[in-house]
Amino acid sequence: QVQLVESGGGLVQAGGSLRLSCAASGGIFSMYDMGWYRQVPGKQRELVAVISSGGRKMYADFVKGRFTISRDNAKNTVSLQMNSLKPEDTAVYYCNAEGHFTNYWGQGTQVTVSS
Repeated sequence: QVQLVESGGGLVQAGGSLRLSCAASGGIFSMYDMGWYRQVPGKQRELVAVISSGGRKMYADFVKGRFTISRDNAKNTVSLQMNSLKPEDTAVYYCNAEGHFTNYWGQGTQVTVSS
């Protein structure tokens, strides 16, 4: 069983930056593909960025060039650096760990971008 704990959310003005972190425990972190998703009320959860166990990165089109995902397998953490934030980035951001036949979620952290 993998436990994921997000941190780093908060309130920021448009154009500002935030860095989200997710600490994992209870599994072999390096074996998991790690991702960040987000969700606003009334909408489906959507993929923001993923970094594979091998380090390959993939981003949603709406964050390309603004967000950067990274992982530190020695510290069992995955981070999301968010720059040039927009009001439409406001959401609850969730950390995800996906392995073979397993899928784990954190509790989420709120990001609010004011205009």
